[in-house]
Amino acid sequence: MKKIEDHLNTIQDFVAGISPEQAMKKVVEYLKDNFPHYSWVGIYLVQGNDLVLGPWKGPHATEHVRIPIGKGICGFAAASLKTEIVPDVSSDPRYLQCFPSTRSEIVVPIIYKGMILGEIDIDSDLINAFTKEDKEFLEHVASILAEKLMETRKSEG
Repeated sequence: MKKIEDHLNTIQDFVAGISPEQAMKKVVEYLKDNFPHYSWVGIYLVQGNDLVLGPWKGPHATEHVRIPIGKGICGFAAASLKTEIVPDVSSDPRYLQCFPSTRSEIVVPIIYKGMILGEIDIDSDLINAFTKEDKEFLEHVASILAEKLMETRKSEG
């Protein structure tokens, strides 16, 4: 099995030299394809006071394509700038159901210098699917994406 450090190096390598949009799409595909307990992987981007669904990979589309910041687990993570791990979504009143099969969720904010740019949202069909290692790994992935997303803003501004 590939080590987390190897996964991070792979992600860092393939996002170099491609657009932020391509990078997000490739990251979503990589996470879904390489981590069997990740049932659905998506990236939401901040637009105004909302999170708007960007690239995703999973068995079905979600109806939650726009989530107000502060609403649901995704909105809460964006507002707090902190990763949220929900071991059992049925016991969290903030949970906005996307899929009946989802049992746990992790939401990792994509932050650049204290500014929320978006987040990685991952659902699992397993209860208590996400570990401290998932959290640390995905926070590194989010920081790679934050740098990538800021490349465009820097070149535009």
